[in-house]
Amino acid sequence: MSEQSIQEKKIINVPFSKEEVIKLKAGEYIYLTGTIYSARDAAHKRMYDSINDAVEKNPAIADYDGKKLYEAGIIPFDITDNVIYYLGPTPAKPGREIGSAGPTTSTRMDKYTPLLLGKGLSGMIGKGKRGEPVINAIVDNKAVYMAAVGGAGALLSKCIKTSEVIAYDDLGTEAIRKMYVEELPVIVVIDSEGNNFYETAVEAYRAETNS
Repeated sequence: MSEQSIQEKKIINVPFSKEEVIKLKAGEYIYLTGTIYSARDAAHKRMYDSINDAVEKNPAIADYDGKKLYEAGIIPFDITDNVIYYLGPTPAKPGREIGSAGPTTSTRMDKYTPLLLGKGLSGMIGKGKRGEPVINAIVDNKAVYMAAVGGAGALLSKCIKTSEVIAYDDLGTEAIRKMYVEELPVIVVIDSEGNNFYETAVEAYRAETNS
């Protein structure tokens, strides 16, 4: 690898603050190193329902951020500034930390995402488009949506160095995992300003083909 390509490789440490998130721009190819969490639709629904049930019992909880929700035992980890990977890995082979680790279709989480973003979640990794309410919540909360390459689960799993189930183990592959990743490759799809790489890429392609 040349010196130039090394310099161009953008490694981002996670979790990351809102100040760091706003520097990321749609279309950037970046590498994540640090701690992230896995959660799919079943785990999202459980967190979402737990928050809403707690608020129904005590309306004051509506003002809790991710840290307070965790400290109160309402959600299983502090989502503040953290990244959730929409992942349900296959069983790990002998000698491996985790099985195939490809992303899940993100729209499955759309119903639950605005609430979690409002509680401090900074980033999400998945595949595919997001609905307008999610995009608005990304902008309002200065968050970021990133995509991992679908169909490359075996390769992505090599970036996951440790994986530990921390909650909802009854959900099996959809349990919440705390993972340490090294240089996990992702593309910034929707940045904190609402710029959408899926849209701009299509526009750029159309402009090129029509020129």
